Amino acid sequence: MLDFTADNTSAEDLDRLRGIYEPLTQSVRELIDATIRTEVDEDAVAAAKAEIDSATARLRSKQLEGSFGVRYRDAGRQITWGNVVIGTRNPIAPPLVITHDPSGGVWCDLELGAAYEGPPGHVHGGVAALILDHVLGEAASDGISPRLTGTLTLRYVRATRLGRLRAEAMTTRVDGVKTFAAGHLADDEGITVHAEGVFIKPRWAR
Repeated sequence: MLDFTADNTSAEDLDRLRGIYEPLTQSVRELIDATIRTEVDEDAVAAAKAEIDSATARLRSKQLEGSFGVRYRDAGRQITWGNVVIGTRNPIAPPLVITHDPSGGVWCDLELGAAYEGPPGHVHGGVAALILDHVLGEAASDGISPRLTGTLTLRYVRATRLGRLRAEAMTTRVDGVKTFAAGHLADDEGITVHAEGVFIKPRWAR
């Protein structure tokens, strides 16, 4: 039985659930990409729609009320599988896998395809902002208590090509409940977007 309603999910249960849901999410990511780029005829589109509608009905036969939210595993770590940037169960998420380095910075390698296009062949500026908002927030956070975006300032150096990218960020200073961070998004030719942000520890977490 799959039960994700209880907090304090053990590491073993979390691994089991990940093994079930992660392949489904990846299949839906492939479906999104295929939907954008397909050139099949109308009969094939109609057949695919019927199959998708059937699968959707099957998945909706038992589902959560509202959004996934944040759950907690036994060590107190957050499970944010519905998150639009890192969510294991969110096919819109690239998803980002964040690495924390010993210097206190964070980075991730990612690949953005047709689903994230703005200008032809390039990443939508809002998607770049979404990614940098999250990466800077990760740098500003201690991994347990969140820091929420107060301000985010972006400077677009040039258009970001779809494909393999890297995002990096680090904390620059802390002033009370405010943490300042800076970072960038880059492709194989260099930095495409610079970002600076102020992240605030919410009142309930102080």
